[in-house]
Amino acid sequence: MGVLSRMTTLIKVKVNSLLGAAEDPREMLDYSYEKQLEMLQNVKRGIVDVTTSKRRLELQRNKLQESSDKLGDQARQAMGHGREDLARQALERRGQLQGQIETLDQQVLALEQDQAKLEQSEQKLRTKLESFRSRKETVKAQYSAAEAQVRIGEAVSGISEEMADVGLAIDRAEEKTTDMQARAGAIDELIDSGALEDFTQRGQDPIERELGQISMQSNVDAELEALRMELGEGDEKKQLGEGKNG
Repeated sequence: MGVLSRMTTLIKVKVNSLLGAAEDPREMLDYSYEKQLEMLQNVKRGIVDVTTSKRRLELQRNKLQESSDKLGDQARQAMGHGREDLARQALERRGQLQGQIETLDQQVLALEQDQAKLEQSEQKLRTKLESFRSRKETVKAQYSAAEAQVRIGEAVSGISEEMADVGLAIDRAEEKTTDMQARAGAIDELIDSGALEDFTQRGQDPIERELGQISMQSNVDAELEALRMELGEGDEKKQLGEGKNG
């Protein structure tokens, strides 16, 4: 039972948490306002109903009063003609009507009191409703402004985080580029100074490389000398040809 109780409590807490997260206070305020407005409309309908009933009783009372006045006139006329019996009958009926009129007057008075109470309640509700409406709109506006600020803050925060990532990426790229440039410059410097081995001539010792360079230089010198001699012989043959022609 203890485990089930704890599970039930946990479920209630989770449900209340979800409902609270999904609840929009603006909607709740509008709902409360609608309910109060509905109450005000009910009071207004109550006032209309009471006023209608009072008016109906007043009309009925006025008709009875007309009948009572008429019976009074008839009693006077009967007495004028010496008909006391008719006068008595008219007065008896008039007395009955007066009792009904008094009852209607009491009912009308009670309805007037009910109407006054309802009108006071209606006025209080109206004042309360107007105050609540003003407060409701203020709270809704404040909530909307706060909500907008939160969204802007979240957007800016997201942009800031994204820009921070971009900045870090740029910094890393620049750092790698600088390292690569420094490495390339160091390699060129080592190659120029001879401190770094030239892999194109790997397998030869320094003496062999130098002898090879000397041999290559001797071959170049021999070829140059041969070109000089060839060119010299050509010039001599040209001069001899010009002498014979002269």
